[in-house]
Amino acid sequence: MKEIEEREHVYCIAEVVNWWPKEEVSRTWPPAAGLQRRSRFELGFFTPYGSSDGRRYLGIWYYKSNPSTVVWVANRDRPLAGSDGVFKIEDDGNLKVYNGNQNLYWSTNIGSSVLDHRTLKLMDNGNLVLSYVDQEDLSEHILWQSFDYPTDTFLPGMVMDDNLVLTSWKSYDDPAQGNFTFQLDQDGSQYVIWKRSVKYWKSGVSGKFITTDKMPAALLYLLSNFSSKTVPNFSVPHLTSSLYSDTRLVLNSSGQLLYLNWDDHKVWSQIWVEPRDRCSVYNACGDFASCNSEGGMACKCLPGFEPTSLESWNMGDYSGGCIRKSPICSVDNESDTFLSLKMMKAGNPDFQFNAKDVFDCKLECLNNCRCQAYSYFEANITRQGGIDNSACWIWSGDLNNLQDEFDNGRDLNVRVAVQDLELTVRNCGTCGTNLIPYPLSTGPECGDPMYFNFNCNVATGQVNFEAAGGTYKVKFIDSEARKFIIQTKEAGDCGDKNWINKALQLNQSSLFHVTSWCNFKETNPEIFSLKTSNEVEIGWEPPLEPTCSSTTDCKDWPYSTCNTSKDGNKRCLCITNFHWNGWSLNCTTDHNKEKDGRGKTSFSVIIVATTICIVLLIILSCTGFYIYFSKTGLIERQESRGNSQKDLILHLYDNERRVKDMIESGRFKEDDTNGIDIPFFDLETILIATGNFSNANKLGQGGFGPVYKGKFPSGQEIAVKRLSRGSGQGFEEFKNEVLLIAKLQHRNLVRLLGYCVEGDEKMLLYEYMPNKSLDAFIFDQKLSVALDWDVRFNVILGIARGLLYLHQDSRLRIIHRDLKTSNILLDEEMNPKISDFGLARIFGGKETATNTRRVVGTYGYMSPEYALDGIFSVKSDVFSFGVVVVEIISGKRNTGFYHSEKSLSLLGYAWDLWMKDEGLELMEPTVSENCKREEYLKCLNVGLLCVQEDPWDRPTMSNVVFMLGSETATLPSPKPPAFVVRRCPSSRASSSTKPETFSHNELTVTLQEGR
Repeated sequence: MKEIEEREHVYCIAEVVNWWPKEEVSRTWPPAAGLQRRSRFELGFFTPYGSSDGRRYLGIWYYKSNPSTVVWVANRDRPLAGSDGVFKIEDDGNLKVYNGNQNLYWSTNIGSSVLDHRTLKLMDNGNLVLSYVDQEDLSEHILWQSFDYPTDTFLPGMVMDDNLVLTSWKSYDDPAQGNFTFQLDQDGSQYVIWKRSVKYWKSGVSGKFITTDKMPAALLYLLSNFSSKTVPNFSVPHLTSSLYSDTRLVLNSSGQLLYLNWDDHKVWSQIWVEPRDRCSVYNACGDFASCNSEGGMACKCLPGFEPTSLESWNMGDYSGGCIRKSPICSVDNESDTFLSLKMMKAGNPDFQFNAKDVFDCKLECLNNCRCQAYSYFEANITRQGGIDNSACWIWSGDLNNLQDEFDNGRDLNVRVAVQDLELTVRNCGTCGTNLIPYPLSTGPECGDPMYFNFNCNVATGQVNFEAAGGTYKVKFIDSEARKFIIQTKEAGDCGDKNWINKALQLNQSSLFHVTSWCNFKETNPEIFSLKTSNEVEIGWEPPLEPTCSSTTDCKDWPYSTCNTSKDGNKRCLCITNFHWNGWSLNCTTDHNKEKDGRGKTSFSVIIVATTICIVLLIILSCTGFYIYFSKTGLIERQESRGNSQKDLILHLYDNERRVKDMIESGRFKEDDTNGIDIPFFDLETILIATGNFSNANKLGQGGFGPVYKGKFPSGQEIAVKRLSRGSGQGFEEFKNEVLLIAKLQHRNLVRLLGYCVEGDEKMLLYEYMPNKSLDAFIFDQKLSVALDWDVRFNVILGIARGLLYLHQDSRLRIIHRDLKTSNILLDEEMNPKISDFGLARIFGGKETATNTRRVVGTYGYMSPEYALDGIFSVKSDVFSFGVVVVEIISGKRNTGFYHSEKSLSLLGYAWDLWMKDEGLELMEPTVSENCKREEYLKCLNVGLLCVQEDPWDRPTMSNVVFMLGSETATLPSPKPPAFVVRRCPSSRASSSTKPETFSHNELTVTLQEGR
């Protein structure tokens, strides 16, 4: 037999080793001679990265990966205790792992067989194969292979069949079998992740009603070992097995399935992941409960339902779901009503039929006591000119996999008992998944007028709370606890209640008061990060007697009549011997009302008053101590502004004092400064750093205003963007950039260091980019020489990665809306960084497109649907990116280009050359010597795909990054771009030396030239 005995780190690299019975061998493997072909995988003993207890395993990992990227582990459940491991092939044909005392730790267990000419191969695809050669016909037979016994990783070449199961590691540094497995579902048509015996995620869970969690065709092709038929998709390249050479599919210890690609920066980049958020988990909230992927409140029962187990629900275990408060169909059809829910995702309906209209669909549900819900889809004309059939979906079983605010979600009507919704005639009913209880009011016809702080968006089913400080989304209303939760935009200090009181502007006389903040429960925070900033719980004071105009209005409040109250209004006043209880909303004979009702308020007032007194006493004491020590010289006042500490400018924004000063000075409204949590710089410091904004330090001029170079005494260089008073951009753009870019962190996005607001001055401070902007290079005959092809390709790829981060990977989903070459800055190593987020928009996690009355952007870079109709989406940025790509590879400006023969724009000219197979003629002459032909044509192809007229045809940025990073991708052919023909040459664009802004009917367009 032959063995490998571990000595520090003995391993095999894509080698073939033959064993002959009872042959004496050396202890090292492979032989000393080096390999002539590319090595991809290593086999040997290893200690998991991050582990410190000396556990050793036999495994396979990527060649020279650091830390080791392990793809297979033999003895995952029985680690060796030391470095005395031995890997053997025994005479019975089995591979085995022993320790130094010959104790068995792992075996292939293929049964006893004595066979000659056994061969063990570590293949280039990472498969460890034990085989033998039949001496009669010299055919090779596989005895065992690691691809049939995977751990947590699926590699190209494997086949996901009924027998293959991926099992997660127990933790990131423990290869033992974890809680999650991934495999084919029993029906063989879908894939499922199990958490022990509970279904955790399932592909295509919503079937015909809503297609969601669907596995991409590229992944299905990989899982089938490149044997499945793929549906043509013009936004992604034609799939071939060569595209997958540097990819892997991993089930991590948290239960997420990740598809990863080894990119040009030698890191594993994530292409796809599921479950992507907590609502992607299979039936995350149980039956009849809705999941929300944003904020701290993960699950809530639908109106008319209550938790199956309140104790489990309060502990954050929502798996039991919710049950009805009252049965449906208990008397007749009129005893039931329907919740009208918008933008909903739901599990598969039980059957579907063609209804005449929505009323026919509703009637079908009402006439069937088993019907739990229905959804009607009205026929419309498709993009191909056909007509979709109207459909009525019916659910007869419990509703599961519910999610609100879902991208492309449908209207869902859930059947409930009337008595569970209409508690009083003054109740405002439901709005989406929230029941709005009395006294809360969304209009003059319901609730108490004094609580008219809410509105219901019927189109989206969203409830909003309107406070003096702004309008906030209501995520959840608890009628029994008399509290509701709002989602705030401000990122405040969770240890300080003052910041939220300032944001909402709730004073002591308000009927609403903050009860808690930043204390929500979150499930699996280490897996799914929140997209929102903060959530605040607000309670409301008990109301006075209901208003009325006649005794009829008081029928819902027994023992009351309509009379004039002390405040002069007619109210439902309780009769003799009864007292109004604002907490229970009725007239009661309980004489200890102070204990139950207003007594609580009195007690609360006492507590608040006591707390205020104590706080005032502490403040006075601190003031006295400060004055005393100041006089004795123990407190040194730092009066010198030249102090070296000021170089850092870490005057972190004092959210209490500075905002108060700004409000009192009348310079801003309070909501203009809330949430700004980046460093604040005073004007004097900036004046010193920029030499009083001297022309010698002026870097350029943009639509925002001039940009200056600054330098602090410590040597730190900065770029200061100063808002010009005559700028077409205003304070909203300034605030938008301050609030937005501070939350973004990516190597291809410019870093905001701080801001300054003082008097009429508004300034943004960035990291200094010594090479200025991209347009200064590519459109300058002399400077363009510095951008050889490798630099240009790196710039294109960097911009793509930055956009992908904005659209998909950041905490916020962001559309830039003004991507252009002048907004791409270059650092000292020519790495691109996207800048200028003044026009960016945060896209809700459930939105795909929206429109605006105010179209802003730069001529030549705006997509047609945005420029003409005001509709923008992530595909708008994709279009701008395509224009930038064509400009980079051609060295020509889109807005100044004119082809006299055919009156073509730059995009039209590029398209014309592409169709003639003459794309190389577009190449910038300065890169012709070192340009990689295939890489150049790939960039041109991608650029033309991005500028296609129909946004549906344009690829997403994840597809763009995939296409650019792949060396063997077969890209689809682009369709004609938008703006092919230019009606007339733009003399204005070609002669202008500074940007001009025009506005008409709220259309704002910038003609942009180099700085």
